[in-house]
Amino acid sequence: MVFRASLSRLSIAILAASVSPALLADTTASNTGAANAVDDQAITLDNTMVTAEKELKQAPGVSIITADDIQKAPPVNDLSDIIRKMPGVNLTGNSASGVRGNNRQIDIRGMGPENTLILIDGLPVESRNSVRYGRTGDRDTRGDTNWVPADEVQRIEVVRGPAAARYGNGAAGGVVNIITKQPTQETHGNFSVYTDMPKDKDEGATKRATFGLSGPLTDNLTYRVYGNLSKTDRDSTDINEGHEAAGESAASGAEGVRNKDINGRLTWKLDERQSIDFDASYSRQGNIYDGDNQYNQSLTSKKAASAAPWVGRETNVMYRNNFAITHNGDWDFGTSKFYVQYEHTRNRRLDEGLTGGVEGTIDSTDFTTSNLQNYLAHGEFNIPLSTRLPQTLTLGGEWNRQELDDPASTSQALSSGSYYNGTTSADSIAGLASGTRSSKSAANIGSLFAEDNIEPWAGATLTPGVRMDDHTDFGVNWSPSLNMTQKLNDEFTLKAGIARAFKAPNLYQLDPNYLLLSSGNGCPIGSTGSCYIQGNDNLKAETSVNKEIGLEFKREGWIAGLTFFRNDYHNKVVAGTDIEGYSSGGNMILKWENAKKAVTQGFEANLTVPLADNLSWTTNGTYMQENKDLDTGNVLSMIPKYTVNSMLDWQVNDKFSTQLSITSFGRQKPPTVGTTKVDAAGVNTEEVGAYSLVNINVGYQLTKNVRLGAGVNNIFDKKLYREGNSNSAGAATYNQHGQAVYASVSTSF
Repeated sequence: MVFRASLSRLSIAILAASVSPALLADTTASNTGAANAVDDQAITLDNTMVTAEKELKQAPGVSIITADDIQKAPPVNDLSDIIRKMPGVNLTGNSASGVRGNNRQIDIRGMGPENTLILIDGLPVESRNSVRYGRTGDRDTRGDTNWVPADEVQRIEVVRGPAAARYGNGAAGGVVNIITKQPTQETHGNFSVYTDMPKDKDEGATKRATFGLSGPLTDNLTYRVYGNLSKTDRDSTDINEGHEAAGESAASGAEGVRNKDINGRLTWKLDERQSIDFDASYSRQGNIYDGDNQYNQSLTSKKAASAAPWVGRETNVMYRNNFAITHNGDWDFGTSKFYVQYEHTRNRRLDEGLTGGVEGTIDSTDFTTSNLQNYLAHGEFNIPLSTRLPQTLTLGGEWNRQELDDPASTSQALSSGSYYNGTTSADSIAGLASGTRSSKSAANIGSLFAEDNIEPWAGATLTPGVRMDDHTDFGVNWSPSLNMTQKLNDEFTLKAGIARAFKAPNLYQLDPNYLLLSSGNGCPIGSTGSCYIQGNDNLKAETSVNKEIGLEFKREGWIAGLTFFRNDYHNKVVAGTDIEGYSSGGNMILKWENAKKAVTQGFEANLTVPLADNLSWTTNGTYMQENKDLDTGNVLSMIPKYTVNSMLDWQVNDKFSTQLSITSFGRQKPPTVGTTKVDAAGVNTEEVGAYSLVNINVGYQLTKNVRLGAGVNNIFDKKLYREGNSNSAGAATYNQHGQAVYASVSTSF
C-alpha cells in the first residue's frame, strides 16, 4: 500500500511539474503520446510533432476516417455505422450471450465493447460506465459513439492492437478517437439536415439537423460552437412476431433515440509557441422504449407488465456534461501537452429488478438517477534527443478518479420473499449491512508512461514503451510495448508490434454492496437453491498480450496490406461459480471472479486500386481464426467469421460524386456451452448465416455553399429478425434493418 501510494504521488508530481510557472513561458501542440491520438491544433506543429503524427499513422493497426468519407456516406444516427467499416471492427451486443442484442457497439478484434476505449478530441468518454452491469456482462446502453454529430467530425482514428496499449485502461481491444472540427481564423458556418426513410414502416426513421459556427473573437482568441437535434424512431413493437425461437416470446425491436447536443471551444493563442483550449459540452440522449428487457419476457407477463405502458416513451435519459482545459506548449527542449477534464454523466432511468427473472426488467414507475463523475489530469513531454540515433522521447503521467453513485443498484435492502430460498424472513450476509447500504463507490488510477521513437538506421523506426498504472484496489500493473516499422525497399514495408494491455474491473464488479440474486436459474449448473453474485474488491486486472505483424505494399496509388494479429487474454472478470459461503436464508454467495484464458486471432487485409484519375476501388477485410474463451469454449463476442467492406468511389466531375459499396458478413456463431441452470438442458446453437448489404450514395455540389446528398442503404432489402434475447435465440439476437432511402442538404459560408 505504501509503495502504491508513493507511485501515485510521483505521478501527480509529474503532472504538477508540467504546469509549473517556470514552464509556462514557451508553448505549442503535442499530437501524440501514451494517452491520446493526434489532433488538429490552431497553432503550427514543429518537426517533433510531425514525426510523432507520422509514426502513429504508420502503425499497422491504425485507420483514419476523414470528414470527406463521412460526407460521402453519412451514418444514419450513430458514428458506429461508419466506424464498423474499418479493418478489425464490427458491431456486437455488450454481452456474448446476446442480452440487449440490439444495443450494438464497437467491437475491435473480437475483444468486446468493454475493451474499446472511446475518446473525443483525445479525452476519454466514460458515460456507459454509469449503466448497471449484468451477470452476463451486459449493459443497457448503446455505448459512447453517439455524443458527436457526424457533420462536426474532422476525422476519426481507429487504433488497434499493440499501438493501442499506450492509452492505458480499457484499450485492450483498441481505441476510437473522434476528433471534432477546430476553431478557424476566419468566420465560417454550416447547417445541415438529414432524413432516413425506411421502406418497411415497422422500422424507425431518422431526422436530424446540425449547425456549426467558428471564427475569431480577437487576434489571439478563436471559437467553435456546434449543436445538434436528432431523432430515430423505435421499431414497431411487433416487428419480430413470427420469428421467435421455440418457447420464446417475440423479442422487441430496436429502441429509438433522441439526441440534443451543444458544444463549445475557445482557443487562446498566447503567442506563437503556446495555446490554451477551453472546452464545454452538454448532451442529452433519451431512449424511446420498444419493450426490451434482460430475459425477453412478454410484456403481457406478470413480471414485465409494469413495462408495457412505457412502450413509445422515454424510460431512460443520459445527460453528459464535459469541461476541459488543455495547454499545448513548445519549449526549447521539446513540446508538451497538459489537460484536465471533468466529465459528469447522469443516468436517469426507471427502476429495474435485480432479482431472479425480473433482473433488468422495469418493475416500478419511479425514476432513479445514477451519477458518474470522472476527474482526469494528464501531462506529457515530447523531447527530441541529440544522440547518435535520431529519436524523440515521450514522458508523462496522469491521474484518473471515477466516482459512481447508483442508489437503484447498490443500496437496496436484503428483503424477505419467495426468492430467498423459500423463506419468509429477511435475509442477511455476514459482513454486509442488512439495511440500505452505501450506494457510492470510487477508484483511482495513477499512471506513468515513457515511449521513445527511434530511427536506428535508414528506413526503420523502433518504438519501445512502458506504462505503469497503479489502481487503488489491485495495485500496480506494467504494460510494456514494442512497435517497429522497416522499409524493405521502395514498395514494401514490414510492420510489427507486441504489447501488454490491461483493463481495471468496473466499479460494479469491485463493489461488495452490488448484489444480484437468482432464484436458481442463474446459478451454476449442478448447484441447488438460490444464489447471490456479490462485488469483489480482490479481483485482478484483466490483461492481454497483443501481437501483430504485417506487410504493406505501395506503388503509384496501389496500396495492399496484410496483418496477422493475436490477443492472448487473461483474467477476464466473469460471474463466479465458486461458493464463498451462504446467507442466513441458505442462499449461495458467489462473487465476480477472474477466469483463466481466452484468445482472439485472425487476419486483416486492405487493397486500394486506382482504376482511373477519378475512380478508385478500396477494400478491406477481417478474418477471425479464433475468438474463444478457453475455459468454456464459448465465443467472446458474437461477430462474423469474416467481414469484407468494398467500395467504388467515382468523382464524376468537380460537382458530382457517387459511391457503390458492399459489406459482406460471414456466419456468426453463438455461445454453445451453457454455464447456468437455465442452460442445463442445452443452449440454442443456431448460427446466423452469411449475408451482404449493398449501398449507393450520390453527392452534388449545387453551388459553392450548398451540397446535396442522397442514397439507398441496403438496396436488396436484406433483413434479419431477432428471434430472442440471450442463449435461447442462438446468434439471432439483433435486427438487421432493410432498405432505406436517405437525403441530406448541407450549407456553409
